[in-house]
Amino acid sequence: MSVLASVRDLAIILLALESFVIGVVLIVLILEIRNLAKLLREEIKPILDSADETARTVRGTTTFVSETFVNPMIRASGFASGVMQALRILARRG
Repeated sequence: MSVLASVRDLAIILLALESFVIGVVLIVLILEIRNLAKLLREEIKPILDSADETARTVRGTTTFVSETFVNPMIRASGFASGVMQALRILARRG
């Protein structure tokens, strides 16, 4: 056998081993992607659902506080400001 034939045979063997290693790595990668999808479905989704529920609760609380406290205070403050302005105008005339 010539040296060239030995180098060729060695290169073929190395390429076959490299292909095998790449195949194994691809299989491991596919399994890890499947595990990640499972993690997202089983663990992250409930967390997101809980966060969504919390956001809805906060939105409801904000609406309640706005309707029962803030809006009446704004109306009362506006009315008081209007009365004070009317009194100032009447005081200047008198």
